Amino acid sequence: MATISSLGVGANLDLASLLTQLTTAESQPLVALQAKAKSYTSKLSAYGTIQSALSTLQAAGKKLGDPTLFQSVTGTPTVSGILSATATDSSAAGNFTIDVKQLAQAQTVISAGQVDTKTAIGNGKITIDFGQVTGGTLDATTGKYSGATFTADASQPSKSITIDPTNNTLEGIRTAINNAAVGVTATIVNDGSGAPNRLVLTSSTTGEKSSMRISVAGDAPLQNLLNNDPAGTQNLKQTSAAQNAQLNVNGIDVTSSTNTVKEAIQGATLTLVNTGKTGLSMKENTAGVKSAITDFVNAYNALQSSAKSLTTYDADTNTAAALVGDSTLRNLQTRIRQALTTPQAGGPNDMKVLTEIGVAFQKDGTIAIDATKLDKALATNLKGVANLFSSATGSTGGYGKQIDALVTDLNNGALKIASDGVTSTIKQLDTQYDAMQLRVDSTVARYKAQFTQLDVMINSMNNTKTYLTQQFEAMSSSK
Repeated sequence: MATISSLGVGANLDLASLLTQLTTAESQPLVALQAKAKSYTSKLSAYGTIQSALSTLQAAGKKLGDPTLFQSVTGTPTVSGILSATATDSSAAGNFTIDVKQLAQAQTVISAGQVDTKTAIGNGKITIDFGQVTGGTLDATTGKYSGATFTADASQPSKSITIDPTNNTLEGIRTAINNAAVGVTATIVNDGSGAPNRLVLTSSTTGEKSSMRISVAGDAPLQNLLNNDPAGTQNLKQTSAAQNAQLNVNGIDVTSSTNTVKEAIQGATLTLVNTGKTGLSMKENTAGVKSAITDFVNAYNALQSSAKSLTTYDADTNTAAALVGDSTLRNLQTRIRQALTTPQAGGPNDMKVLTEIGVAFQKDGTIAIDATKLDKALATNLKGVANLFSSATGSTGGYGKQIDALVTDLNNGALKIASDGVTSTIKQLDTQYDAMQLRVDSTVARYKAQFTQLDVMINSMNNTKTYLTQQFEAMSSSK
């Protein structure tokens, strides 16, 4: 049977072009499905944009719904470099004079120098007690006490470390102490002398009750290296004494075992950095509250801006945005606005609506802030502002808490239902497209087969015609 290398060649017809046109015509339903799927994909993306804007609004609302935002107090020292102060209780507000006389510090002791860090010293059991050294005198040159008493701290039990042939060098002792996590840090310092290697032991905690008493049961060289009782034999030199922080707050002496001093000023935490005298102004953090309210308003306006851009219609190009006429978005906007315009419960003198602090809706649906009015409300009635946005634990009052809960409800409810519906529709359109593609491919394949048969048949008839013509011409010539 004759074959055709290129469609239409045998019949001398433009069958290839005709097949292309038929393929385009048959594919029109596919084009329509693609356009429809694209519109739904744009809608799903638009819902994602709205959800992102809602999350930002929710975060801002959640911050305003937290009562601690309104209880925080900012501390400003008059002299820098001495201390910093924070508070989460408005009762800490006030002015204070603070004199830091002494910082808390941990005890540090050092051993006699060793020639080598890898030479065995001896085996035994090291026991460390923590406590307080009282009385006696400390020789600044030798770093040793005379006539002192050591009282163990019952709240800090004794800690022990075993030294054996696997760790009885200076390096091994250092590592064994660190690995035992007994509340002491060990290091080796080389002082450059003939026996330069010194073991340095520092208590991990500060305060006068963090002094160390070290006793060794075992070989004499190990005892001679580490035995150290402030009230007895002392083989270690103290270079830093365990001591409490000492400060005076408005004429009252205060001590602390650490440099983080809590409740010296009720509800406040002082972090001591250096000794010295400074004033301290503790003021309610109205700037932080104002910033949080501004962020909330900006988040709401950003949601409105996103909604506007997703519901516009361009008459010049006859192009509609993804959510034009979308009821889910419209209902979402309505519910949020209703939540922010519904007065809060409270007593006759409590703030109940946003306009009382200078936050008001505009004609275009956005919110604007009257900074002067807001500043006055924060300065004169911070508690009222707090109740407007927040409430006690377990309560649902306050715009901040209500918006937080509302966005959660919208994300898990209406917006999720709408998004899931669009996602389901996109999947259905994908299935329809695949089925339609199979039908189009089958129809085009049938057309092509028919055109090929036609091409072959006409080509065969043309060949027959040519043959007969040649025969008739031959007969005429012979006559």
